[in-house]
Amino acid sequence: MLRRPNFRLLFLTLLLATLATGEIIRENRPAVLRPGLHLYAYVANAADGTLSVVDLVGLSAIATIPVGPSPAGLDAMPSQKQIWGVSTEGGYAWVLDATSGKVLARIPAGNAPLALELSPDGRRAYVTASGASTLIAIDTTTRQIVARARTGRRPWGPRVTPDGRTVLVPDRDDSALEFFDAATLAPLAKVTVASHPEQAVILPDSSVAFVSSGDTNKISAVDLRRRNLLANLELSGTPGRMILKPDGGELYVTVPESHEIEIVNTWTTEVAQSMPVGLKPLDGVLSSSSGELYISDWSAGRILSVAIGTRHLDRPITVGTGPGICRIDPSGQLLLVANEGSNDLAVIRVRGVAGAPSAAPGSTAGPSSLLTMVPVGPHPTDVAILLF
Repeated sequence: MLRRPNFRLLFLTLLLATLATGEIIRENRPAVLRPGLHLYAYVANAADGTLSVVDLVGLSAIATIPVGPSPAGLDAMPSQKQIWGVSTEGGYAWVLDATSGKVLARIPAGNAPLALELSPDGRRAYVTASGASTLIAIDTTTRQIVARARTGRRPWGPRVTPDGRTVLVPDRDDSALEFFDAATLAPLAKVTVASHPEQAVILPDSSVAFVSSGDTNKISAVDLRRRNLLANLELSGTPGRMILKPDGGELYVTVPESHEIEIVNTWTTEVAQSMPVGLKPLDGVLSSSSGELYISDWSAGRILSVAIGTRHLDRPITVGTGPGICRIDPSGQLLLVANEGSNDLAVIRVRGVAGAPSAAPGSTAGPSSLLTMVPVGPHPTDVAILLF
């Protein structure tokens, strides 16, 4: 004898499942996101010249957009709902409209542009062409080149001082840091630093820049007002990524070959502490909401979390193969990690620290946890996040 299905029970089960799904989505949605807003991650896939667009609310890839060979230097412009970047092999800067998903412009930048930097007010984009030894300034409204300058040999990524007045360019083959006027690109000064400089980070008051060497165990501290070298600081190995504390008081430097991070006191310009972290600490990002430094461990396939106040190393979070670049969304609640080996994007929920000023009323502290792994394109190397 066949039983008649219990439609009431089926209906209740379906209703409970729907409510549970909605609750999970609301739990994972950053607090900054309200109805009508979008929170997307744009992942540069170096191997096929595309961007993967990942919806950080739905936690899924929603589009793949060709932008040009070897995309790099991603930067978000929320005011215009745009993503800017360069195509290193294509020799141009490109502009993506987030609302339509279309490339609005490809702007010739010279041979082998490596990086792009937007000015603090968003009106200019600065691009260095490593193969052409040039620096250009682009008006972000007209998307036209408005200034051009000759640099030293093999310029690396440009950096604009927080006051918006100066563009700094590390010249890798000249072992120098160049200064340019941000408005005209007129050359202002050139300071010798540790050999083969690559990255530069600048204190919030635009007073000092720290420049990492690409092949020695040194970072250089440069006085931006007097335009001279303050010191060459010795590390335990070749510096990886430099992460600056928001107040500028400390600089955290990953040192992959010695399995450490070095902590630099920026006020005294000296290495204050070394701390073992993982097998090959590569990139990192600091969360102001949780007070923790998140570091990608390339060799172990995991993320390490260091409480910067206590120097306590928390339980690692396993992600994909070859985790590299790390980014945090505008709300400070989602940590994104591009896994270059497994071709996916790890999305990690960042839990706030109990008693932290940014914690929501009634919230409780808890460990950060992996939400999901979103497949993206081959060899993801850069990530930008846009809230619009």
